[in-house]
Amino acid sequence: MEKILVKADARAEVGKGVARSLRRSGMLPAVVYSGGNSRPIKVHGKEMTKLIFTGTGDHALITIEIHEDGTKKSEHPVLVKDYQTDPVSDELLHVDFVEVSLEKLVKVTIPVVIVKEPVGIKMGGILEHLLRDLEVECLPTQIPDKIEVDAEHIDIGHSLHVSDIIVPDGVKMITDPAGVILNVSAPKVEEVAVEEEEEAAEPELVGEKGKEEAEEEAPKEEKEK
Repeated sequence: MEKILVKADARAEVGKGVARSLRRSGMLPAVVYSGGNSRPIKVHGKEMTKLIFTGTGDHALITIEIHEDGTKKSEHPVLVKDYQTDPVSDELLHVDFVEVSLEKLVKVTIPVVIVKEPVGIKMGGILEHLLRDLEVECLPTQIPDKIEVDAEHIDIGHSLHVSDIIVPDGVKMITDPAGVILNVSAPKVEEVAVEEEEEAAEPELVGEKGKEEAEEEAPKEEKEK
């Protein structure tokens, strides 16, 4: 597993005004939680944004290198605990880290990636990807970047369950084994409205009324005879 190193500076100032000032300068306010204590730091905004939104930083082991007083520096293994974004622009505003022991198991959520298209899709089926993340337990140094799923054998009407996934050595699946990761359903058949043929007109029965109408239409001379 490649080491992810993030350089940070300790900060004494806190508050909304300080946070806004940091972001204007390209830095990002953050906090490292460890053993019930919290330590305010600042990290590079672009670097952290790229790590969380385009990489695996939201669940991977990160080494925070904290610089203090210009000379002192210390490394801390951490995981991203939480982060806040602007509700309008989605700009990353703040990150919370939690320090972890490299010798203790942790629970993390890992993204599921489908690497091969189900055969049922090629036959016209519809893919329903239901579980996009799985929770696992492992040492921080064994956290997988992603869990790849080979779904090529899934036919129409069949599903792939959590119990079908083989995780790497040292990794324990926490998500319910009965959970459905994906299934391939049959395509919906649109009901075509079939126009009914017009019913054949029933023959008009000649009754008493018909006789009367016929007599009225007959020539007058004919009646007198």
